[in-house]
Amino acid sequence: MTAVAPLPDAAPDNWVDRFAPARLRPWLKLGRFDRPAGAWLLLLPGWQGAALAAAQAHRAPELGLFVKIALGALIMRAAGCAYNDLVDRDIDAQVARTAARPLASGQIGVKGALGFIGGCCLLGLAILLTLGLPAIGLGVLSLFLVAAYPFMKRITWWPQAWLGLTFNWGALLGFAAAASHVSGGAILLYIGGIFWTLGYDTIYALQDIEDDALVGVKSSARRLGGRVRLGVAGFFVLAFSFTLWSGLRSHLGLGFGLIGGFAVHLAWQVWSLRSHNPDLALRLFRSNRDAGLLVVIAILAGGLG
Repeated sequence: MTAVAPLPDAAPDNWVDRFAPARLRPWLKLGRFDRPAGAWLLLLPGWQGAALAAAQAHRAPELGLFVKIALGALIMRAAGCAYNDLVDRDIDAQVARTAARPLASGQIGVKGALGFIGGCCLLGLAILLTLGLPAIGLGVLSLFLVAAYPFMKRITWWPQAWLGLTFNWGALLGFAAAASHVSGGAILLYIGGIFWTLGYDTIYALQDIEDDALVGVKSSARRLGGRVRLGVAGFFVLAFSFTLWSGLRSHLGLGFGLIGGFAVHLAWQVWSLRSHNPDLALRLFRSNRDAGLLVVIAILAGGLG
């Protein structure tokens, strides 16, 4: 098989291109295993929700639940990315950053992608069935959000908001898996996550703003235009405000004051943002793994007192 260079939004030294057998690389790239940032951003809301449930109950978080959330997020993110690429394969072929993706470039066919999605969904279902009825119900409901997402860029300027609804569903699911219900604090955490995603994915969309305009794909970055920095700042202010409100409503202790680190990280992103620097946009997007971990740490610390 002819060697294929790393995809533009993957690290040049990613483990897939360095170590995986050549025949497996297109399949691993279809599931974005060469780009772990998205998996982190999907699993972190789940960890935040599970941590909030433990903190509210003044008990230690369940390590096994955190592992299940991580595995489920990794698997279902792979399924979601493959589904998204299946729907968008014609558009992806016209965009420089995505033209080399396995489906857009013809390395994997439609039937192969469908089999990949089906296999991932079965593995995800096996994990979901261990989390209790409330979490199972929320997991089933999330399929509507996932199924609709690839079409949002065709019908609204705000597909990043829909991604926020989808990616942060784990905050509700993680809380429900730990507590068997969903609290008001968990709902506020979910809303905060929606605005967080709206901010960081607007930054991510800056990479494609010219190609998106050429092929007619809508995005919040295109809609905001020259006000993108101000828009991201507004989204991040709302993200922090709702996350802070979630902790206060959940009666977390003084340790939750560490949430200030989340605010500082978001402010640093806004200060650093330059709308015509795609490489910087990708670095800032990836840095949101650390921003999300800061929220997890603050919630856990708030549960300690």
